[in-house]
Amino acid sequence: MPRVLFRFDSAASVQGWSAIDDRVMGGVSLSRLRHDAAGHAVFEGQVSLERNGGFASVRSLPQNLGLTGAVDCVVEVRGDGNRFKLNLRTDAAFDGVNYQASFAPDAGRWSVIRLPLSGFRASFRGRDVPGAPPLDAGRIQQLGFMIADRQAGAFALAVRSVALE
Repeated sequence: MPRVLFRFDSAASVQGWSAIDDRVMGGVSLSRLRHDAAGHAVFEGQVSLERNGGFASVRSLPQNLGLTGAVDCVVEVRGDGNRFKLNLRTDAAFDGVNYQASFAPDAGRWSVIRLPLSGFRASFRGRDVPGAPPLDAGRIQQLGFMIADRQAGAFALAVRSVALE
C-alpha cells in the first residue's frame, strides 16, 4: 500500500520546510521551498561556489514518514536541466548521517521518478559513510531536496508529490 508523504497542492503544504544552504559553513547560496498557485511546490534558489560554497537544500520537519517494507521513493517532479538529490533521514537531528539518491528530471516536463530505496547511499556532510547500516524505510523521519555537485547558478525544481511504495 503506497504512502503519500507530501502532496504540494495547497499553500499550507510547504509550511514547516526550512532551507539549509551552504551558509551554515560560510557560503552564500540561497534557497527556499514555495507554493505555486498551479498546485505544486518549487524548490528554487541560487547556488554559488563563492566562499567554498556549492549547495542548497530544503528539509521537512521531523515526523513519522516511514513505511516498513517500502522499496521505492516516488517523486513527481518537473526539472530545469540540473541534477538534484533526495535526502532521507532516520532521526530528528539537524546534523548527522542522511541517505541520498540523485535524480535528473527532464527539463520543462512533469515526470514520475522511482528511486529504489536500496540505492540510497549514506552520507555525512557530502561524503559517503562506509559501513553505515542500510536505509530503514520504516524509520524515515525527515525528507529533503538538495542541489550540489558544483552546479552554480539559478535552479528550480517543481514538485507535486513524494510517496513511498
